[in-house]
Amino acid sequence: MSANTNIQTYTNWRDYYELTKPRVVVLIVFTAIVGMFVSVPGWPGATALVLGTVGIGLAASSAAVFNHVLDARIDIQMMRTRGRPLPQGKLTEQSALTFASGLGVISMVILWFGVNSLTAVLTFASLIGYAVIYTVFLKRATPQNIVIGGAAGAAPPVLGWTAVTNEMHAGALLLFLIIFVWTPPHFWALAIARKEEYAKVDIPMLPVTHGEAYTRLNILLYTILLALVTILPYLIGMSGLIYLLSALILNGFFLYYAIRMRLVPGDEELPMKTFKYSISYLGFLFAAILIDHYLLFRVSL
Repeated sequence: MSANTNIQTYTNWRDYYELTKPRVVVLIVFTAIVGMFVSVPGWPGATALVLGTVGIGLAASSAAVFNHVLDARIDIQMMRTRGRPLPQGKLTEQSALTFASGLGVISMVILWFGVNSLTAVLTFASLIGYAVIYTVFLKRATPQNIVIGGAAGAAPPVLGWTAVTNEMHAGALLLFLIIFVWTPPHFWALAIARKEEYAKVDIPMLPVTHGEAYTRLNILLYTILLALVTILPYLIGMSGLIYLLSALILNGFFLYYAIRMRLVPGDEELPMKTFKYSISYLGFLFAAILIDHYLLFRVSL
């Protein structure tokens, strides 16, 4: 009986962990950390770095769990999501809601009392924006859902910046803009790959409502816009040549994928390849921002 209890405990722990969308949260937290480091010339301070990272990470995890709960009824109908804990009956919606609420409350306490009220308020607004406004309303209301809802997903660098400085800054808003423009081509590539599944559950993703050709054109146009936006940190002196070179290379590959998606619609594997590349793209781009920032700082000493 003891062995069975241990197995059940382990299974439940893994199920709760999966609800937090850990791979997504890692990328979110990384962009927030970059915002923290880039906000100041040197070390951002241990308190803001540790408590800010934990608070933002817990809030992102809370939003992910709420998303699981609110989408549980459609997740079971989609091949990509039917294996999640809630559709599989491994956890109840009540236990998931309790878990999400607990994560959210803890994150707000940490950010409000351990970091600053501005970061707490902005993080709470981001949580509500994703978990409620996007998941409950926008996702089912308009094919521009991911464009409008992308504001919540683009917030982490701003949250990291304010965690250290306790103020808004143009540099933070520029990092926000990069993720905001990145989100549509990133997610629409996945939407094309999973078009039939979204149509099945009546989610009005762009390829469902306007067709694949129109969506592929929009992916290309947004990728071009993204390439232009990512040059701005260099143009305003926020980053140097290392970042610029990295951005040019990364954008070159992204544009290659976007152009091929437009010109070779018969390649059924290309949308998912583009989606996967876009994840690596954002991670490498923000790593380049961080590396370049500290190399510039060392040179200026």
